[in-house]
Amino acid sequence: MSFKKILVPTDGSELTKYAVDKAIELAELSGGKVTALYVLDKSIYANSPMDTAVINVYDTLEKEGKYATGYVAEKARAAGVDIEEKLVDGVPAKVILQEAESGSYDIIVMGTLGRTGISKLLMGSVAEKIIQNAKCPVMVAKSPIALKE
Repeated sequence: MSFKKILVPTDGSELTKYAVDKAIELAELSGGKVTALYVLDKSIYANSPMDTAVINVYDTLEKEGKYATGYVAEKARAAGVDIEEKLVDGVPAKVILQEAESGSYDIIVMGTLGRTGISKLLMGSVAEKIIQNAKCPVMVAKSPIALKE
């Protein structure tokens, strides 16, 4: 199995950094290229009027996205791995699945919060939705930080 095109959804959190490291390791081993994907999840504000507060939230999300993908790019370049950064508006699970399919990725490498029980039920799990619906393999890298909690 060849992993030449590796999709890494990131939210920039400490918990995703472990998955980023694993994706870059995989790219080094396979000679692959990493695409860092940040989803600007504006769905919670979709029905809000476009006032200054909502515009400021959008700007903040975009800055967070650039920081998150920039972190992946910095790590990839340091390892000599080809990198592409993408910021896309939408619902995270839906965007990740669409990108994975349209980009013909060989694998998705992502982190998880490691929630269980009622928290998982209430919050939903992006990783779980990706695992259930992706047409390519998915590697979920659970951060050592999540294991301690």
